[in-house]
Amino acid sequence: MSHFLDPLLRPQSIAIVGATQRKEAVGSKVLKNLLEGEYPGNLYAVNPRYQEIDSVACYPSLSELPQAVEHVIFAVGDERIESALDEAIAHGIKAAIIFSSLVLKNDTTPLLLERIYLKVKQAGILLCGGNGMGFYNFRDSVLACGFATRSHRKQGNVTYISQSGSGMAGILDVDERIDFNFAVSTGQELIVSAEDYLDYALDQPETRVVGFFMETSRHPEKLIAAFNKAKARNIPIVVVKVGRTELAAELALSHSGAMTGSDAVYDAIFDRYGVQRVDDMDQLATALIMFAQPHPVQAGGIVTIHDSGGERQLIIDLADKLDAPLTKISDETTTALEALLEPGLPAVNPLDAWSIGGPDSDQIITDCFVTLLNDSDAALGAIVHDRGPHGHIFPEYIEYLHNGHDASGKPVFLVASRQGTGTDIKVIETTRDGFPVLDGVSAFLSGAKCMMAYRDFLDRPSIKAPILSQAVVTKWRSLLINKFALSENEASRFLSECGVPMTESRVVDNEKELLALVYELTYPVVMKTAVTGIEHKADVDGVRLNIQDESTLISAYYDLSHRLGDKVLIAPMINTPGIEMILGVARDEQFGPMIVMGIGGIYTELLHDIVLVVPPFDVTTACRCLDRLKMRKLLDGIRGKPGVDITAYCKAAVNLSVLAVEFKEQIKEVDINPIKVLEQGCMGLDALIVMNLENTEISNNRKVRRGI
Repeated sequence: MSHFLDPLLRPQSIAIVGATQRKEAVGSKVLKNLLEGEYPGNLYAVNPRYQEIDSVACYPSLSELPQAVEHVIFAVGDERIESALDEAIAHGIKAAIIFSSLVLKNDTTPLLLERIYLKVKQAGILLCGGNGMGFYNFRDSVLACGFATRSHRKQGNVTYISQSGSGMAGILDVDERIDFNFAVSTGQELIVSAEDYLDYALDQPETRVVGFFMETSRHPEKLIAAFNKAKARNIPIVVVKVGRTELAAELALSHSGAMTGSDAVYDAIFDRYGVQRVDDMDQLATALIMFAQPHPVQAGGIVTIHDSGGERQLIIDLADKLDAPLTKISDETTTALEALLEPGLPAVNPLDAWSIGGPDSDQIITDCFVTLLNDSDAALGAIVHDRGPHGHIFPEYIEYLHNGHDASGKPVFLVASRQGTGTDIKVIETTRDGFPVLDGVSAFLSGAKCMMAYRDFLDRPSIKAPILSQAVVTKWRSLLINKFALSENEASRFLSECGVPMTESRVVDNEKELLALVYELTYPVVMKTAVTGIEHKADVDGVRLNIQDESTLISAYYDLSHRLGDKVLIAPMINTPGIEMILGVARDEQFGPMIVMGIGGIYTELLHDIVLVVPPFDVTTACRCLDRLKMRKLLDGIRGKPGVDITAYCKAAVNLSVLAVEFKEQIKEVDINPIKVLEQGCMGLDALIVMNLENTEISNNRKVRRGI
C-alpha cells in the first residue's frame, strides 16, 4: 500500500551529506545503521574528504552523484545546514532528515529555523526533524537514525512514535522483548508531524499496537482522523502524555516549541477514541509487550496465581490502588480449587498455591492456574513468580503458561515483582512466542487494565446524540448573530429551549416594575443583580437567597439597586433537597468545545472534581464519564440520604453537548453553576454564556474599522 510519506520513510535512494569515517560522528553512525539494516536502495556518501566510506562510494557534492537521489540525510551542523539544504533543493530531493537543532549564535532574523522551514515548505520536501533522532523503518530496512541501537528483527508488530528523542531510545534500544516495525523521533515536526507518522503506521499490515510518547498535538484534526482509523482497524494506541502539571507544560513548551493542551482535554479525547493512557515508560513498555502478544482478551477481569502469601496480598493492594479489576471467581471455581489446594490455603483470587512444596507442587500450580483461567469471568491470567538467581526464569514457569493458555485460549503472562540484575535469553524467546515475561506487578496491572479498557471500548455502541429542533436552531442563530453578551435571563431561556432545564426568571429594571410584580410571585424566591458586566454575582455580594415575603423582597432590591444598579433578576428558590452540580461548555484552542460535568456549587473551585467530555454524546456516554468523578458515590446517596436523578442530569448534559456543537461559532463558554440535581429531575439555577465575538458582525465591523 502506497503512502504519501513513502519518499521519506521508504525511499528508492539516499545520500548522506556529511558522511564520515569518524566513528563517533552522526555521519558515521547513520551510514552504519543503513548498512547493517541492509538498506535495499541506492546509497551514497557525500563528503569532499573521502572517495569511499565503509565500501560506499563517496562524492564531493550532490551535484556530482551518478543519479538524482530521492532522500538526503543531513549529518552536518547548524553552521552548514542552510547551504547544504540549498544544494539539496537544487538537486531536486523529495525528502530529508535534519538531526541538528537549527539554532545559531548571533543569528539574524528570520532565524535559521524559520528560514529552513520556509525553504523546505516552498520546495515541497518531506522533512523529518529538525532536532530529532531520525527513524527506523525495520519493515523496509531503512534504519535512518544517527545513533547506535541494538540488533532488531524485521518481523516486528509494534510502532513507536516519540516526540522525545530519548523517549524513543529509552525503550527501543534496550528492551529486546519488543519487536518494532517502525519507530520515529519526530523532533520539531517542521513539515511531517507525529500525526502523519501515526497515519502511516496504521496503514502497515504488521502493526498490532502503537506506542506514543506525546508532548502535544500540532494538528488536532489529523490526530482525530488517525484515532478514528485506529479504531476502524482495531489497533490500540498507548500514550504517555507529558504536561500534567503546570511546570511540565512549561518545559514541554520550551523543549519543542509546541503548545501543550489542557491535560483534562487530552483525557477527554483519549476516552472518546479509546486511546490508553499510562503514567511512565515502564508502564508503556509493558503495555506494548502485552498488546503485541496474539491472544485476544476475553470478558471479565484478572486472575493471578502466586507462590507467596505476602506477594498475593501486595497485588490485591496494588490492584485496588490502580483500579485494576480482579476476577471474583464463581462458586464452582472455588469448589474446584479447594479440591486441589493443600490444607490451609484459601481458594480465592489472587491465589497463593504454594504450601510446603514437594513432587506434586508443579502439577498443583498448573491445575489451579487452569481452573482460574477457565472461570467464566477470567479475561486473562498471570503467574506471579519472581525470577531465580542471576535473573533466570525456571522452565516449569513457562510450562504453567502454556498449559493455562492451551486449556483456556486466554492471554497469559509471567510476572516478577522486579527483574533483578541478570538476564535470560528465555525471557526474550518466551515473550516472542506469545507468552510475555514481564517485570513489575504495577506495570503488569496497568497493562492489563489497558487491555480490558480497550476491549470495552471496542464493545461500546455507537454514540447516538439527539438533534436539536431546526426551528430552535434557526431562531437562536438569528438572535445571537450580533449579540455582544447574553443576560442571565436570556441565557436561561436559550438553554431551556435547547433542552437544558432552567428555572423561569423575571427581570425588572426599576422599582415600579418590582412593585407591580410583588403580588404575582410565589415565595420563596431568589434575587440577583442583572446589571450588564457583572458575570460572577456572588463576588460582588449580588445575590439574595430564600426571600420569603414582599417586605424582604423590597428591602433586598433597595440594597442591590443602590450598590450595583437598578436591574435585578427574580427566580423561584429551589429548596428541594438535592446535590449542586456544575454543567458547562469550555472551548479548547486545539480541540474546540468540551462539556464540563462535575460537582458544583460553592465547592467547584475547592474540589475541582470535574470531567471533560467531547461533544456531542448520548446518555450512556455521559453516565459512563460521570463515573470518573472522585465523589461519584455521593450521587447515589450516603448515610441515609437518598440518591439523586443522575439520568436527568446526564440528559441535560447531552442536550448541552448538542448545543455546543450546533452553536460552536456563536458560543464560546457556558457555565451552569449550580445545576441542582434532585431525587426527580434537575434544574439549572444560574447561567452564564460567553459569546464567541470573533464570529460576530460586531467583531468583524471593529476589525474593518481598525484595518485588520
